[in-house]
Amino acid sequence: MHASQPLRVPVGPDADRWSTFRAEKTLVVAARTVTSTARVLECLPSLVRDDSRVSVVFAYDSTSAFSDGVLDLLHNAGCRVMPWDQLGNAAPDLILSASENIEVPEGDCPVLVLPHGVGFQKLVPDSRSSRVRLSGVVSDALLESGRAWLAVSHPDQEEQLLSTHPKTAGRTLLVGDPCFDELQSSQSHRDAYRRALGVAEGRRFVIISSTWGPSSLIGQDPELPARLLASLPYDEYQVGLIAHPNVWAGHGSWQIRNLQASALAAGLVLIPPVHSWRPALVAADVVIGDHGSVTLYGASLGTPVVLAAFGEDAVPGTAARALAQVAPRLDPRTELHRQVADAIGTCGRTPSASVAQRAFAEPGRAHARLRAALYRLMGLPEPASASPHAPVLQLPEPKPTTDRCTAWRVTTVISTDRGRPTITVIRLPASLTGFGEEDVDAFVHLACDEEERDRRLTESASVVLNHHQATTRAGAHHWIAETLGRLPGCGLAAVDTDTHNTLVGLRDGRVVTATTTGPALGPGLAAAVVYALLRTSQPLTGRCVTLRIGSDRSEAVRLTLDRAAL
Repeated sequence: MHASQPLRVPVGPDADRWSTFRAEKTLVVAARTVTSTARVLECLPSLVRDDSRVSVVFAYDSTSAFSDGVLDLLHNAGCRVMPWDQLGNAAPDLILSASENIEVPEGDCPVLVLPHGVGFQKLVPDSRSSRVRLSGVVSDALLESGRAWLAVSHPDQEEQLLSTHPKTAGRTLLVGDPCFDELQSSQSHRDAYRRALGVAEGRRFVIISSTWGPSSLIGQDPELPARLLASLPYDEYQVGLIAHPNVWAGHGSWQIRNLQASALAAGLVLIPPVHSWRPALVAADVVIGDHGSVTLYGASLGTPVVLAAFGEDAVPGTAARALAQVAPRLDPRTELHRQVADAIGTCGRTPSASVAQRAFAEPGRAHARLRAALYRLMGLPEPASASPHAPVLQLPEPKPTTDRCTAWRVTTVISTDRGRPTITVIRLPASLTGFGEEDVDAFVHLACDEEERDRRLTESASVVLNHHQATTRAGAHHWIAETLGRLPGCGLAAVDTDTHNTLVGLRDGRVVTATTTGPALGPGLAAAVVYALLRTSQPLTGRCVTLRIGSDRSEAVRLTLDRAAL
């Protein structure tokens, strides 16, 4: 149904003739922006679960600068949607909104406004004037009508509102924050979220979190994701970007992907703007953020936080400002890898976690309190079922946008430990770092996947990789011979034959099998081991070497000559 057409079921002048369910109360949800609509969709189901007394309808308000995507969100969720101008004839018993910037029709039904972030911590442009206003506060006219109720997550927010908006006196409800409660309740599922997001075992997940507007992280420094990927070793870190839904609605997914094209090609995980950011945040090892709510949620979960931007539109005296006083700042002049590693090292003793006490009162009770408020305002007794609790977050859906990195600048350093060669491998995306120069103690080579789209890189590569596991050893040998014949500049070609074995073919006709008993290496790391031994003129076969990836991962790799190649 197109939103401009009047809705006949379950509301409308003759809805009783067409409705199947005989509800006692009508709850209308204001759907104005993706952010505010998603917030209600995330918490409402557990509040009215199994209750046929309540009919829920969503009223679409298209007047926001960030309304793009709202209808798709509602229709994908299976919601019944009516145009906003029909609201006056719908006779709602309660209007529920996570957007304060709504024009409700005259009447006496109450309006419950939920925050769509953490409290009232940001100044935003006022759509009714050229001034700015405090995000989360409804108009004075609605407050004066006695119909509006503002849900708050901490008593300090009540005091804040009284000092800046005296007309909120007596119009606040201490509920808590259902979003934070759900994040907390889902921390035991962190490993499942990491697997769903493609974060390999042993890698740290770095989340870049940006609010919207010119003072946001992505507005101030859109190149930061690419610079981080160019600095963080590929096998040790994965980087994800959570951008505020208003960025997506205001600029479109095409623009975001185009601005981050180089970062995406290097493996950036672009988190979808609805729902998926929450499991991604739980999965994070560190958050590099700004004054937005996602950064504050991350800090409150105990995740280390580094601030890369902090706008003047953040309101003094709020939890966000408290975070700015204790969280370290990212220094663009200092090596990024060291700053990220140092931040992750503070996990469990970060002072940023203390801000949760300023933002969330009595965590774990928000859903029960919110249901009680909802039914009280509708004039219905609560269901006899047990009070709702914070549900565990579902796995990220849809899956985030990312491209496979297909070219690496590979640095290898070889040493000896108790007579056994130890080869340290550091890989960085070649598209961001270039080839670089070798130093005295390290060898550098370019490795490319055979599907690398920049032919200049493929033709310059010392090592070419096949990320598709060969179905037979004969097939692997055929691919190696064909690749080395097709690319005369290539010295090694590598392909996996199973989870623990990689064939590495040399230009002189030898084929080496690299075997490990630990997690799968993939052809890139196995080929790096062979390359380092070649550069130091060491024997390639009949020996075991130690592969070191980062500071805390080592794998034993056994090298043997593949007899099928003889």
